[in-house]
Amino acid sequence: MIDIELFRSDPEKFEDEIKKRGMKIDVSIGVSLDRQRRDLILKVDSLRSKKNEASNKIPGLAGDEKKKIIIDMKEINVELERLEKELGDIEKRYQNHFASYPNLSHKDIPVGVDESGNIVLSYYKEKPVFDFKPKNHIELGTALDILDEERATKISGSRFVFIKNEGVLLEFALIQYVLNMLTGKGFIPMIPPVLVYEEAMYGTGFFPAEASQYYKTEQDELYLTGTSEVPLCAYHGKEFLDVEELPLKYTAFSTCFRREAGTYGKDMGGMFRVHQFDKVEMFMYTHPDNSWEQYEFLLETLEDITRGLGFHYRIMDMCTGDIGTPNARKFDLEVWLPGQNNYREIASCSHDTDFQARRLNIKYRDGKKKDFVHTMNSTACAVGRTLIAIYENYQNSDGSITIPQVLLPYMNGLKKIIRKK
Repeated sequence: MIDIELFRSDPEKFEDEIKKRGMKIDVSIGVSLDRQRRDLILKVDSLRSKKNEASNKIPGLAGDEKKKIIIDMKEINVELERLEKELGDIEKRYQNHFASYPNLSHKDIPVGVDESGNIVLSYYKEKPVFDFKPKNHIELGTALDILDEERATKISGSRFVFIKNEGVLLEFALIQYVLNMLTGKGFIPMIPPVLVYEEAMYGTGFFPAEASQYYKTEQDELYLTGTSEVPLCAYHGKEFLDVEELPLKYTAFSTCFRREAGTYGKDMGGMFRVHQFDKVEMFMYTHPDNSWEQYEFLLETLEDITRGLGFHYRIMDMCTGDIGTPNARKFDLEVWLPGQNNYREIASCSHDTDFQARRLNIKYRDGKKKDFVHTMNSTACAVGRTLIAIYENYQNSDGSITIPQVLLPYMNGLKKIIRKK
């Protein structure tokens, strides 16, 4: 939820933000709902006070005076019931309306209506050069029997894959490499639940904006998460964090699920845009006074992981029309895929200021001072997409794949994935 006090004092600020993001929200409705809600709360509180006052008088009264107070209370009850119902209706409209408001974006974010407004911030390394035509990860994975898309489709439908043989070993080597680096930087490792209540999805800002993207278990009213950002953020919901604990840094491995509704036509097949995928996530709770410095640390950590794998990549500064509802700022890391002859996003790094903390009521305590923390998150490793990058960047002319140097300690002596005889 947005800062409603700021909204009351400067609704034009939110109107401008909505315009920059290309969203359609009528701010005047919000102004009206907020005014109606406040007026009704005052009226309801006033009647409740009168009711309590009258109720306290009754034990000391008798006769006509007592009868008059009882009659007055009945009238108060009728009016109170009417106003409480009216307030309940306004509350629902109020919550539904403001739930769709985005966070206020950082002053330096590029303004644009869609991905065309994103800006290249930096490059790392040069593009790899091959003396043969590079294959894509599907060709490589199928030939080496480390990827089976056909049988997964037979069993589960499109956008599912089997990862097999050395591909599985490489996945767990990748996870171990990433976790070792992150725990060395003070991140607390977690394996979180992947089924959560709607409150957690709403609190992190994925609902209502992206509700169509997630799978729901109807009997239990639980949702499969598309990122462990959700349970990591909700982990400290309705809590006070001691200021001395900040920044709190968590990392989690989880299997993730997304419907990918509306993305058909953006496919490249294989492991890139699937319904089920594994991911290592980073999440931080920070003090508002130094949260942007901590955000730099988070992005640097992401780059450290990617540089260790030796990829050529670029950092994209995402524009207002291509960031999520909770995001105040977002950077994407796009790695070069030789088999696609294109850059593809394998990680996102987002700063959500106090947007999620307000929804989940997460505050820090510093003596008598209490205020909302800032939250931020970053992909540490989208496993499937990183495997794609390894397959395509480390392929050889004979169709084999060389294991990146940093992963060798976790591969039980295997240095290369070769074609089976």
